[in-house]
Amino acid sequence: MKPRFAIFVALAVVPFANAAIAQERSCHSPDPIDTIKEMSDAIYACWKPPPGTAGMSLTMQFSLRRNGTLIGTPRATYSDLGVDPRLSRAFAASILKALDDALPLPFSNGMGGAIAGRMLSPRFTAALERAS
Repeated sequence: MKPRFAIFVALAVVPFANAAIAQERSCHSPDPIDTIKEMSDAIYACWKPPPGTAGMSLTMQFSLRRNGTLIGTPRATYSDLGVDPRLSRAFAASILKALDDALPLPFSNGMGGAIAGRMLSPRFTAALERAS
């Protein structure tokens, strides 16, 4: 993980799709990103919640430059992480790793100009496990 991320940072403001929804993009897709949905899909495609974290949720707040790189350091604005500190740390670390893997995002010129400097606040929620 790159040092620009604090261990307990969080993402969210634009209505990002729930991570449980199937991703249309793959992590590291070179295709230009033209919409907020494509942006959220690109980040969520890189996120794999750790086992045992079902139902945990964390919202991160950050801004991006027009070239898809991070401005400053993301910070957590909401969390519902449960009682196990080891799992909570693993959950937060998985989100930071997803950001690290997804960025920089390949914004189209129009999307880069529209999103630059705006505060984003995606919420990451691990899907509940289904009983068989």
